[in-house]
Formats: sequence, C-alpha cells, structure tokens
Amino acid sequence: MALGQWAGGSPALPVSLSPFAPREGVRQFPNRRGFSLVEAMAAITVLALAGAVLILAVETSMQTTTDAVDRTIADGLAQQLMDEISLKHFMEPGTSCTDPLGPSGWENAGSGRGRFNDTDDYEGFQAVPAEGIWGEPLGTGSGDGTVRYAAFQVPANYFASWRQRVEVYFVDPSNPSLRLTSGTSEYRAIEVTIARLDDEGNARPLASRKKVIAYVPPPTY
Repeated sequence: MALGQWAGGSPALPVSLSPFAPREGVRQFPNRRGFSLVEAMAAITVLALAGAVLILAVETSMQTTTDAVDRTIADGLAQQLMDEISLKHFMEPGTSCTDPLGPSGWENAGSGRGRFNDTDDYEGFQAVPAEGIWGEPLGTGSGDGTVRYAAFQVPANYFASWRQRVEVYFVDPSNPSLRLTSGTSEYRAIEVTIARLDDEGNARPLASRKKVIAYVPPPTY
C-alpha cells in the first residue's frame, strides 16, 4: 500500500503495514496441524491390536492344517492295523470260538505282533510310541523285520507321542452294536483307535475303525 508521494512529486515506495507480510522470493505454506501424542499412541495401539489378531489367525490356521494332516495319517494307520487283524484266523486252531480273548504267553513273548496269528491275540494290544508289526518304531521298518533305508524312514520321534490301541470283544448276535458285558458269542467286534498323547499324558483321539466279524463253521460233508 502506497503512502503517497514524496515532496517534489517523486513516487513513494510501497510500504507494507504488516510486520508479517510475505517477502518476495519466499514460498509460503498453508497452516498445517500435526498429530498430537495422544493420536499417535492411539494409532500405534490400533496397529498392535490388528497385528495380534493377524498372528492369532495365522497360528490358528497352521494348527488346523497340522490337525488335519495328523488325522489323515492316523486314519491310514487305523485302517492299516485293521487290515492286518482282518487277515488273521478267527481263532486258534483246535480252540473254541467262545474261549477267552487275548494272546497266549508264547504269542505275547514275540517281537511286537510278530507271533499274533488270530484275531483274539490283538485284544488289549497297546503301543506307545506307535510301532510296526515287528515292534520297530513305526515308519522305520520294511515289513519283514528289517529296517528300511534311512532316506525312506519317517523323521525320528515323529510318532513318539502316538498310541495304537486295539480292543476285541464279544457282541450280541441279535444286535452286534451291543457289547456283551458277560458271556460269549460267535460274534466279535474289533475296534482300533489311534490317539496322540499330550505333555500330561492325556489322549486325544485322532482316528478309529470298528468291524464286527462272525464265526462260520466249516462245512461238513
């Protein structure tokens, strides 16, 4: 804003009336407001909570995947053990189908299940860690009592906390779903369970198989 002219008619230089007037050649910025400490802490808290939720979701997803893999493996182990039992004789030759169930002393003294030759021998069988037919750690044997090459073995202690369990019991002939609490019959149920033990020894079932078999007398001529 000009104040006028000097005496003598010379033009007066423009003079600003404000001490904060912008100077020529200096870039001006609009008035900006920054974050306060409270706002910054609130943002960090939100990010921390979001990160915790994300980590929990990833951990849950990984645990679910691990459980699914364990159950798939356990299902195969249960079926494999059931197939092994199903290939045995119904009973020991020369005995009755209603004799008490369980292995004899000679059968029980063998390596693993190597001497089991009929279905009732598996009554009460239990192994921790899970083992093969010859008593070797599961996943290390070749099926004939020898050990497979190291490159083809499962990782050491993979089945260390896994449990195999077999029950063989008499069932009601008129209703095979009913377990007999006393007496015997010509019908037996075979139940295989694969479980995993936690650090406190509690079993968490992973898979099970059940089959009912019956004694069929040989034909007479």
